[in-house]
Amino acid sequence: MAKKQPAEISDYERHRLENIAQRDKLLKQLALDASSAGLGPGQKSKPVKPTATQKKKPAVKRVKEEIIPRRTSSRIAGIEADSEVAKRKAEDEYVAVQEAARVKRQRISGPLDLSEVQVAGKDWDKNLLVDVVSRGANPNERTFGEEEIKETTDKELRALREKMSGLELYDGFEPNRIKITPERIYSLGFHPNPERPLIFAGDKLGNLGLFDASQSSAGVKQEAIKNEDQDEEEAEEDNPTPNITSFHLHTRTISSFQFSPHNPSHLYTSSYDSSLRLLDLTKSSSTEIYAPTDSTLDEPISGVEMDPQTPHLLYFSRLDGHVGRIDTRTPDTVDIFELSEKKIGGFSLNPSCPHFVATASLDRTMRIWDLRKLSGRKGAQLPALCGEHESRLSVSHAAFNSAGQVATASYDDTVKIHTFEGMSGWSAGRDLTEKEMAPSAVIRHNNQTGRWVTILRAQWQLHPPDNVQRFCIGNMNRFVDIYTSKGEQLAQLGGDGITAVPAVAQFHPTNDWVASGTASGKLCLWM
Repeated sequence: MAKKQPAEISDYERHRLENIAQRDKLLKQLALDASSAGLGPGQKSKPVKPTATQKKKPAVKRVKEEIIPRRTSSRIAGIEADSEVAKRKAEDEYVAVQEAARVKRQRISGPLDLSEVQVAGKDWDKNLLVDVVSRGANPNERTFGEEEIKETTDKELRALREKMSGLELYDGFEPNRIKITPERIYSLGFHPNPERPLIFAGDKLGNLGLFDASQSSAGVKQEAIKNEDQDEEEAEEDNPTPNITSFHLHTRTISSFQFSPHNPSHLYTSSYDSSLRLLDLTKSSSTEIYAPTDSTLDEPISGVEMDPQTPHLLYFSRLDGHVGRIDTRTPDTVDIFELSEKKIGGFSLNPSCPHFVATASLDRTMRIWDLRKLSGRKGAQLPALCGEHESRLSVSHAAFNSAGQVATASYDDTVKIHTFEGMSGWSAGRDLTEKEMAPSAVIRHNNQTGRWVTILRAQWQLHPPDNVQRFCIGNMNRFVDIYTSKGEQLAQLGGDGITAVPAVAQFHPTNDWVASGTASGKLCLWM
């Protein structure tokens, strides 16, 4: 049998072997050089025992790391691809990863110390959230009730508290069934009619809802029987829905509306779509009375008010810090005043002296302006600033009552009442001192609405029947609070079926009726 001839080595293989030989020779030479220089590995020296003066350093505490199953190579382990062994190995690894993830998500049932479970940020301070927790919302937890009324020593105050606390939640329908608007309510109010409770509400998408509270579930059932010829027993089993009418007047949020004090069938609405509209209830029509000449301009309007003494003057505020005045007889002529560099969330005219304007701004101030005295060049005039009061955080709204008092709500969790006496006798542009601008009463009130609840605003009753000035404001614990102009609480209105914060609260102008709206478009009513 012939012997096999050795295979010839290719040029590439010969070159590779030469490189390997040169590398080994170089490594051996480096090892010899390091040994002769004393750099090579030698005998291990005995550890030096610490003397009495030397202090033993504390051992560094090692953090126990989470053991995660490691992936292994099937090729190195000699497992063929696509074999049954490889499939079982992949399944075992998948189960191990799933088990590790399950352990990581496992709920810890025992108590936790925040300093031990902190994973990021600066060192934990247990006093950091004391103030935040103390002002948090506690749904359905009362802060005013029968005990406070019983402890009232003033007879007149006690009688008023009993009267206002005696207002009952409307029982025609449950509150969670009266969905007056499709979306979150931003503005709400009563029609001035004292005989019939008609409530209007504007929502986030520009819808205006109308609810007639003179209806009842029994009346709706009877009407359904007549209209649909249903059997009476069958109709009683159905859960009737209240009759609610809604109109899509604007393309964006209806921020505010007001009935004309001169014509109760006229309703003026303002919107974030930069327009003002007039809804005529007798003609069933809505017309635009103001909008920027350039349709591409975005100038959201935050409020609207009618001059109670001049039927054709309309005022409005914008989110860019401007206040405008328009004569409805000549709507093309508009006076614009820049009263703040930041957002004006709300403004109000003094009902008795409408040339005085109160503004509330994101710059943390409440200011009083006098429109009788204008200064500056034409087109850039400003009314006289009588005075301002600065709060710790932004002021959400300012509202005048007929007695010359201003109520503000701000994010420093206060409701402040400012009393200005004798405003009808003030000279034009009078300067108010810091003492005169200081609040006469300060009420601690949780105003932290967050992102999903409409901003809380203090709203006065326009013409209280007993001449006792009072206002209402939503409560984050799902109530509506009522206070006097002295800061004395009269009532905390609530009831079963209120499942959200009734943030947007409003009095009827003359009757002791209170309505409020929620972020889900539901209506609460007390009469």
